[in-house]
Amino acid sequence: MSNPIPEIRVRPLRAFADNYIWVIESVAAPGRAVVVDPGDSAPVDADFRAQGLELAGILLTHHHPDHIGGVAGLIARTPVPVFGPNDPRMPAGTRPVGDGSVIEFSDLRLAFETWALPGHTASHVGYIGHGALFCGDTLFSAGCGRLFEGSPEEMNASLTRLADLPPATRVYCAHEYTAANLVFALAVDPSNDAARRYDAEVAAERAAGSPSLPSTIALERRVNPFLRCATPAVRAAVQSHTGHALERPVEVFAALRRWKDGFR
Repeated sequence: MSNPIPEIRVRPLRAFADNYIWVIESVAAPGRAVVVDPGDSAPVDADFRAQGLELAGILLTHHHPDHIGGVAGLIARTPVPVFGPNDPRMPAGTRPVGDGSVIEFSDLRLAFETWALPGHTASHVGYIGHGALFCGDTLFSAGCGRLFEGSPEEMNASLTRLADLPPATRVYCAHEYTAANLVFALAVDPSNDAARRYDAEVAAERAAGSPSLPSTIALERRVNPFLRCATPAVRAAVQSHTGHALERPVEVFAALRRWKDGFR
């Protein structure tokens, strides 16, 4: 897929305890913006009034209420297209997208390709374009989403697919979980120098009130244990934790996810 323009401006809006609603603006066509996973309409309304923006569209990654709860209020005030998975649990009127669908906002010169990313939920999707990945609750910085509906095989495949994106791809996930994820990542692989450096950087950012995101695919390949299930260090740590041999990376992933689910 070729993008009509590579440059976008992306900003986070905070919602609830730790959600991020992402605002996407085209540098070439300012004044209107697309939002990703608006679980609450109030932060979007307040920001758009302050910035003088008009809503152009909504992208949804999955059906959980903290990702879709603000849709009805937003489109009641500004009817715009809403795109999301082909799932009856999505808001009424959502235009279904599937793997390989291309969403274009031609007046903004924006385009995004949809990838199916099952694992966290059965119908989860992500959006890729302009050097950015909007991955909802599939990939977190230094972590990944819980398996509420999908299988370890599905989630591992989704993460492996994302790990093959260009290294410079910016990763916009939907929650500020980075600091907590790094505690676990360093418990799994305490000798990971990249993760230790990242942990210090994130601590400084959070102390200053700044988001830890976006990350990049290159960084996640170095620090995220869920993308490193084929590495000797992660495999050895998981085998030590479980007390038995694990032959395949997906087995390491499944045991690693169970370990994280019960961690602290």
